[in-house]
Amino acid sequence: MALGFSVENFLLIVAVTAIGATLAKIILYSGALGLRKQLIKNKNMSLLGLWLQRRSFYLALFLTAIVPALPLDDYIYIGAGANKAKLAPMIGVTLVAKIGKSLAEIYVEFTGILGISEILKVSGLEFSLFLSALFIVLGVVLYKLDWESLLKKAGVIRSNKEVEDEKKNGEGMLPSSS
Repeated sequence: MALGFSVENFLLIVAVTAIGATLAKIILYSGALGLRKQLIKNKNMSLLGLWLQRRSFYLALFLTAIVPALPLDDYIYIGAGANKAKLAPMIGVTLVAKIGKSLAEIYVEFTGILGISEILKVSGLEFSLFLSALFIVLGVVLYKLDWESLLKKAGVIRSNKEVEDEKKNGEGMLPSSS
């Protein structure tokens, strides 16, 4: 912010950040589409493929896109690309979420990271690099988890027999919200 703080500069930074973050999802999606054969072998990708058919998917995409500091929406875009999901509605949902996220994050980063790094007696750059590494590791761990087993244990998805019955009837795997 070499030009100093102003509402116009702040909103410009928010807009550029939100648009850039949203456009980056197209790259993730396209990369996953190109690596589809390898990615689809992961059973979480098949689970995500069934979930893509539900409205709750877009709510979850919005929530993961707006959650600060966690790149969870990246993993959804990778799964969506591997499953050849409709990209345009995903981009619309993501852009709205990224505008909200950028408004909050840029303000917090502007004031918070500098304050926290001062308390920890590290530079803002060092603290930012630490957070980046932490969230990359967290992302890999989340990718490696057996989400199907965890969701079954939590009662979010049904047993294999119920799933097979639903597949025969052309229904999705996740329970309905009613």
